[in-house]
Amino acid sequence: MKVSVEVINRVQEEEILIRCHEVNNNIYKIVNTLKTEDLILLGYQEDSIHRIKLSDIYYFEAVDGKVFIYCKDTVFEVKYKLYELEEICREKNYFRASKSTILNIAKISFVHPSISGRFEAVLDNGERVGISRQYVPTLRTMLGL
Repeated sequence: MKVSVEVINRVQEEEILIRCHEVNNNIYKIVNTLKTEDLILLGYQEDSIHRIKLSDIYYFEAVDGKVFIYCKDTVFEVKYKLYELEEICREKNYFRASKSTILNIAKISFVHPSISGRFEAVLDNGERVGISRQYVPTLRTMLGL
């Protein structure tokens, strides 16, 4: 694979172009990494504040008026509302999976149908997250199905 970098002047917009014979999982991973690498959120855990890369987040969940960030093996509280996070994560491979959950599509190992038109996503860390039937079409679109 050939990799080229071209330095441009500040007037021009920066752009990354991927030319490939086939769009496969590796290409999707590269694109997701490029889209999510820059954004940092603050997560609160007991008396400490942590900087969390958006690409390290598996999903957000709202519980009892609070919103939590779920990473591989750690949970943080975040000071945003779910609708604000949905806006922040727009165009960054996150999607609303249910009324209370926003899911990182890059952290899904596999998806399988559940009862009543719902789906269940199994994440890279083994957690299972339900996807409400009204959000299944969004998932299908993002997966290219």
